Amino acid sequence: MILQEFFHRTFLGNTIESICWFVGIILLGLVFKKLLSKLFALFVFKFLQKYSKGVGYNKLFLLLKKPLEVLVLLISLYFAFDCLHFPTEWNVVTIEHFGLRLILARLFQIFVIVAITWVILRLVDFFGVAFMYKAQKTESKIDDQLIPFAKDAVKLIISIFSFFFILGTVFHLNIASLIAGLGIGGLAVALAAKESLENLFGSFTIFLDKPFVVGDLIKVGNIEGNVEKIGFRSTRIRTAEKSYVTVPNKKMVDSELDNLSLRLQRRVKFNLGLTYETKATQFKNIILDIQTHLENHESILKGETQVTLHDFDSSAINIMICYFIDTMDYNFYLNIREEINYKIMEIVEKNESHFAYPTSTVWIKNKTEK
Repeated sequence: MILQEFFHRTFLGNTIESICWFVGIILLGLVFKKLLSKLFALFVFKFLQKYSKGVGYNKLFLLLKKPLEVLVLLISLYFAFDCLHFPTEWNVVTIEHFGLRLILARLFQIFVIVAITWVILRLVDFFGVAFMYKAQKTESKIDDQLIPFAKDAVKLIISIFSFFFILGTVFHLNIASLIAGLGIGGLAVALAAKESLENLFGSFTIFLDKPFVVGDLIKVGNIEGNVEKIGFRSTRIRTAEKSYVTVPNKKMVDSELDNLSLRLQRRVKFNLGLTYETKATQFKNIILDIQTHLENHESILKGETQVTLHDFDSSAINIMICYFIDTMDYNFYLNIREEINYKIMEIVEKNESHFAYPTSTVWIKNKTEK
């Protein structure tokens, strides 16, 4: 009897019982949000399993966890606040008129639509991962490049649709009239988004012209690395230093771009400086030995080697050495180049010559007194 009287006491226009239900529902939402998210993700995965071979449930749950937990909390708040009433002394107007009720109701609708949109976007990400898994098994790189682009396009369309849905559902705007009205301000919007549009057109140029694809080693300006992603606005490049560089697509199509992956061989060219004490016969023997070794090397392109007495420097006589290594593997290229450099050192030593380094000779002439 005493407990019943306690629960029927009022506080701010609500009974203690209603407040307890309010707190209890919110606590239940906080406690079971992860469990409910797992169950919903498992339910969705059962339907998508046949379209996502190679991608497990854990990946889907990691993508859906946060948006589903937010959605569960929003639903909990809806049922929790449904147990309460605004105190009569606050004189809050009805939801049909502008006031606190209307603002809270519309904010809640916006949050729910955003949370549902978040879930849908994460499902698009899941399909993107599944399709990329299949694309990696094919030899073509076009699908590796097209899937991220298509995924971003679908997510952009969903976001735009969600935005207009909020305007129509929450704020009761006439979407058809709004879209028609955009034609009047379209020029101003285009001018404001000029750079973004240029990058978008740049991405279409990359897809149509195909100067490079995902995975290619390219050099644009001072940036060199492997292409990891081609998006709407920019291209992501992983450099040799493992940094992640984002380059606007406009720059990718306007700048001189060197697709290093399309090279057939790697070129090596440098000058070998020997001392002026080296005799002509020694130079001839050194040049002949180096040329012979390069021509007989199995990894050097035949008929493309050049070993010549190039020029006379201030402190050295230079031999120009140029050859092509028949590989695109960078580590293999370094190993072959190192091997040849050691051989050149042996040839120079065998012919009793020495490598030059910057030196200067000063002649002092003694003046005799008259």
